[in-house]
Amino acid sequence: MAQFSVNAQRFDPYKNFKFRVKWDGRYVAGISKVGALKRTTEVVEHREGGDPSTSRYSPGRSKFEPIMLERGVTHDSEFEQWANKVWNYGSGLGAEVSLQDFRKDIILEVMNEAGQVAIAYRVYRCWVSEFTAMPELDANANAIAIQSIQLQNEGWERDYDVTEPTEPSFSEPEA
Repeated sequence: MAQFSVNAQRFDPYKNFKFRVKWDGRYVAGISKVGALKRTTEVVEHREGGDPSTSRYSPGRSKFEPIMLERGVTHDSEFEQWANKVWNYGSGLGAEVSLQDFRKDIILEVMNEAGQVAIAYRVYRCWVSEFTAMPELDANANAIAIQSIQLQNEGWERDYDVTEPTEPSFSEPEA
C-alpha cells in the first residue's frame, strides 16, 4: 500500500515531544515519555542439501518489545488502577488478577508543531508487567518524582486512517 504525502512542502521530520496516549476512550494526563515501538523478527538459518557452503535465511517469529510510559507523580491514579488489575494485593485467593479486563488496547498519537495529529499507532492487548509507583526519593535532589508502567503488548500497527494534516499558514498581507 503506497502512501503519498499531501503536504509536499514539509521537509522536516516530526518532533518527538508532542504526543498523546489514549486508553479506555480517553487521553491519559501527564505522560512525559513513551518508550520506542520496536519489533524484532528472529532469523531462521537453513541450507539446501546440495549446497553445503551457503546458508539461507528466512523470517521466524516476531516479538514486540515492552513499552515504558512515564509521568510525574500526581493524584491521578490511572497507572495504579491498571497495574492493580494484574496483581491487587489483599484481594483474596484467586481474585488477585482482573482476568476480564487487565488487557487494554492503547492509541499513541504523534502531533506536528501546530498540535495536529500527524501519525497514530494502535497497540494491541497491552498489560502492565512492571509498575513503579514512587521513584527513589532524595531530599538533596532537584527533580520531579516520576512513576512508570511497562506494557507488554501483542503487536502494533500504524493507523492509516490518520492522514497527514494540512498545516496552517500565515497569509501574506495584500499590497
